[in-house]
Amino acid sequence: MSAPHLQWGAEALWLELRELLPGLSVEVVERCASTNTALLERARVEVRPEPDNADVLVQRSVESAAFGRRAADVQPCLLVAEHQTGGRGRMGRGWSSAPGASLTFSLSLPIAREDWSGLSLAVGVALADALDPQTAAGAAPRLGLKWPNDLWLMDAPARGRKLGGVLIETVSAARVRLAVIGIGLNLQPIGEVDAGSGFACLQEIDAQPDAPAVLHRAALPLARALRRFEAEGFAAFVADYARRDLLAGHTVRTTQQGVSEGIARGVDASGALQLQTDAGLVAIHSGEVSVRLDVQA
Repeated sequence: MSAPHLQWGAEALWLELRELLPGLSVEVVERCASTNTALLERARVEVRPEPDNADVLVQRSVESAAFGRRAADVQPCLLVAEHQTGGRGRMGRGWSSAPGASLTFSLSLPIAREDWSGLSLAVGVALADALDPQTAAGAAPRLGLKWPNDLWLMDAPARGRKLGGVLIETVSAARVRLAVIGIGLNLQPIGEVDAGSGFACLQEIDAQPDAPAVLHRAALPLARALRRFEAEGFAAFVADYARRDLLAGHTVRTTQQGVSEGIARGVDASGALQLQTDAGLVAIHSGEVSVRLDVQA
């Protein structure tokens, strides 16, 4: 394997995150079909019990072997792919990326909470706040959140282009429920892409986005948000989500049977989209429901 052309600072990430994520390992691979799939498959492998936090290394890490991943277990892992060749989005959609121009990574960890409703929204809040901090009082956010799992670069109220996405998948292994949180961010233009919601990249608000630097900027806020979600649920994020809610107050169309369209009225404490329809207020839950802005509204 050739040496990596990016310096990811795996040790620095590990040192920064290990208190929030005990047992964490950090792995960077040069090429991977899907970081989510890799971690899901790894969690399903049955292995001999090992002492907690034991360092059992694998061979694919392109950086310091001291921070390589165990062959299989359910302790936290941050897996980064310099080039993800088969990235997946919600509802089986593909996710295009390019080495150096995209940041693709997954974080797996057990979450000791029975109700995970709103987890993708909480992750979106953490990412948007990390990448687009609002330092000026009253400034309109440049990054908006499109329910339930997309980050958009805002061109105007309720108008923008997709900059990134979140894919949450779960697996039960070793008597725990593991969350695998996949994140894909566009950093620079990557040529022609099939993006029905338009294409945006972080370069439009950050002149020189560097994948390792963006990862370091986002990793700690993400870990903190996950621990807060574990303790308090999505209710702790409702107000912050509302500040970046792309849909609120606008007509949207849905694929939910019997609810073709309505006016978005924010999200509730469980992360369900509140839709004002002719029949009254309806809660739309994620899953197999797709929601799009009505561009004619």
